[in-house]
Amino acid sequence: MTYKNLRKIQDRLELHLTGQPDLPPICADFCGPSFKYRIFRGGGRSQALAKAIGLKHNANPLVFDATAGLGRDGFIMAALGCRVIMCERSPVIHALLEDGLRRAAQDRQLEIICQRIALYCGPSQEVLAQICRQQRPEVIYLDPMFPHRRKSALVKKEMRALRIVVGDDQDSSTLLQTALQETGQRVVCKRPAQAPILTGRTPDFTINTKKHRFDVYLKIPV
Repeated sequence: MTYKNLRKIQDRLELHLTGQPDLPPICADFCGPSFKYRIFRGGGRSQALAKAIGLKHNANPLVFDATAGLGRDGFIMAALGCRVIMCERSPVIHALLEDGLRRAAQDRQLEIICQRIALYCGPSQEVLAQICRQQRPEVIYLDPMFPHRRKSALVKKEMRALRIVVGDDQDSSTLLQTALQETGQRVVCKRPAQAPILTGRTPDFTINTKKHRFDVYLKIPV
């Protein structure tokens, strides 16, 4: 049996999974050297994520990150100049993300990036409806969990731990349909390279990387 324990280790909040000795503690960390390298030297607006969300010239869209998780993609989009609304439905993961953003805001290199980020906790569709009453996001970003067909050592330990906490996103297809109705410009769905598309509409185009792809759905004028 697995038990989930949030612990404050020095100045960092960590999630420890007892009963899972091979899985490391989970935290949201934007201050480490490897992630900073990705932020500042990761290709800027020429990288696949930037192309997927449609960054061009000085355009800085409002992005709704509907499945924030540990916040890495959302933080990168904010580093690229976007205003980002992160939404995480798991209170446990939200607590980790809130702590990670708190620590990042105290880092002089990262504090201006944090000013572009707003964090919400709750079901994505409910939070999105609330946001759209004030301003419709130009881009809605989805990175849903999906069931693995087989166990594999290639699946990152962190991802396995996250799956234990949040489970699979069984409502991802419904969330995609809602996003397509509410977005101002496009919906971007991040998927593992060999994963099937979400049921429903075929993407307008796809941007591929070695390990995953971005399925891009453009807003259809009404």
